[in-house]
Amino acid sequence: MQKNIYTDLALEMAQHLQDAKDGGIGGVDGVEIDVEDDEAFSITVTTVRITSEAGEAAMNKPIGSYITIESPEIQQNNVAAHEEIIRILTDKLAALTKNAGKSGGTTLVIGLGNHNVTPDALGPKVVSKILVTRHIMDNLPRELAGGLRPLCALAPGVMGTTGIETAEVVRGLVNHVQPALIIAIDALAARKISRINQTIQLSDTGISPGAGVGNMRTALNRQTLGVPVIAIGVPTVVDAATFVNDTMDLFLSEMSENMPESLKDGADIFKMLQKLEDGDKYTIIRNTLGPLVGNMFVTPKEIGEVVAWLSNMIANSINMATHDGIGRDDINRYMY
Repeated sequence: MQKNIYTDLALEMAQHLQDAKDGGIGGVDGVEIDVEDDEAFSITVTTVRITSEAGEAAMNKPIGSYITIESPEIQQNNVAAHEEIIRILTDKLAALTKNAGKSGGTTLVIGLGNHNVTPDALGPKVVSKILVTRHIMDNLPRELAGGLRPLCALAPGVMGTTGIETAEVVRGLVNHVQPALIIAIDALAARKISRINQTIQLSDTGISPGAGVGNMRTALNRQTLGVPVIAIGVPTVVDAATFVNDTMDLFLSEMSENMPESLKDGADIFKMLQKLEDGDKYTIIRNTLGPLVGNMFVTPKEIGEVVAWLSNMIANSINMATHDGIGRDDINRYMY
């Protein structure tokens, strides 16, 4: 995938390599991919593992694990499906925290993003639903003490409203709180319209705020903070060129199958457009749109409702993965 195409998803990088190489993703040294399907709720879980420097160079992402949970039910008001997604997300998050070496100590949850901008408000909304306990650990009843762990959370805002780099805020917190683990939540950008509000990505490699929309900020990871960082993100936007590119692909596909008789003589132009490499077609569209709309990103109109559901799913998963004594039936007892 060309570097000027906006995406935060390792899965999209892997699928581009799979399309580009005759041997598929297995032909790339240092990249492994596993797929699990839950047909009852149309949930697909894909794990991409980058295991070597060769894989790191091919994927343009750090060595580590990237887990993607996809389901159209994420953006629907389907309680049963959301509970199943919470279960899967909790299990995967617990496995990542174990692999990160968290054997106790404080967990620090960071909600990245701007709470005033709905597509970017996922992180702050998750933080508002986290069961924070660090301040009460010494006063817990004996019945609860064994099942809860010290956890604290903060939504540091964005540099445009605070004047402070997010990494500077988090670094100061780390120095004072000295957490054993950081979990960072952020809204992401995707390469495909079909993944907007239908995909949750977890990784153990940290996160670079704003990377998916071309607004690079200092990365939050073990190298910059000295603490393992697990990232959770959901793509809530696509850039305008991606929107037009995907629309054109659908249009060309429809025209190739159901072309009106009046256009048969001009079929060659449609065939030529279909033969364009995806990256080249995207670049042409972006260069064409640039002077008209600039660096525009779009999001679905129901984004507010979906972000509320997503924040609930992610917060509940963090609560259960962090606090051993809390199950799905206990969440409401602690939070409301």
